[in-house]
Formats: sequence, C-alpha cells, structure tokens
Amino acid sequence: MVNLDLTDKKILNLLQQNSKANIKEIALKIGLTQTPTYERIKRLEKAGVIKNYIAVLDKEKVGYTIEVFCQVTLMVHSKDMITRFENAINKIDEVMECFHVAGNYDYLLKIIVKDMNSYQTFLKNKLSVLDSVANVQSTFVMSSTKDSTGFMLV
Repeated sequence: MVNLDLTDKKILNLLQQNSKANIKEIALKIGLTQTPTYERIKRLEKAGVIKNYIAVLDKEKVGYTIEVFCQVTLMVHSKDMITRFENAINKIDEVMECFHVAGNYDYLLKIIVKDMNSYQTFLKNKLSVLDSVANVQSTFVMSSTKDSTGFMLV
C-alpha cells in the first residue's frame, strides 16, 4: 500500500472526476503551486496509484445497448483450470470486468455488447466453448441507477 496524505487524496479525487483537468486547475483547488502538484501526480503515477487516464463513453450513444452480468461456474477448481479460464477471459473483448468470487458461482463477468444477437454469438462462440466452463447464468441490466468509476478518498 502507498502512503497517501490528504493532499494526495484530494488530487486523486479531482483526477477521478476529470482526468483531463490540467495542473493549474488542480493546483488551485488543492492550494498548492503547479510544480509541487505536478511532482505529486508524477509520483502517484510512478507508484502505480494512477494506473491510467481514460475517457468514459456513453454506451448507448456508441451503439452498445446490452449490458449483462454472467455468473460462471467452472468444471473443476484446480489452479490450472482457473489460470486457463482467466487467460481466455482476458482475451475476450466483450468482457469488461471479471471477478473471482466466493458463493454460488466462481466468476462474475460484466459483458457489454451491441444487441441481443451479439450476446448470443458471444455466449455460443466465446464463453460456452471454454472447456473450463460448467455453467453460465445471465442477468440482463434493465437500467442503471448509478454508474461510477471513481471512489472518494477523503
């Protein structure tokens, strides 16, 4: 874990809200000059606290209308089977997120596709064909009441 002081946390909160914010804007909001603000951001990047700067897209405006959570159960819980499954999942573009979980199933996948036909193709040709997969349950998102990528540090 990286030691973060209050100023670091404020910087991270601001960047989570707007990754395009410039050094001058951030410095004004946290009460520092630009040089130490820049140095702090570079230190946070180098330490791996800031992993990436991305644009968050409106899925529907770019034609992706189906969001699905897949609960996946594996055939066997061996180290080899888990590794093969995770390696395969990491190569599938439709999988946005993959969580290894405890409970009634082994993995929770977040899938985003253009339409129902695309999901059916994904399910039949990409997910169900994996030799490690025993069962898949799909839960379709009807609407999203909260969609956030950031979390508050202070």
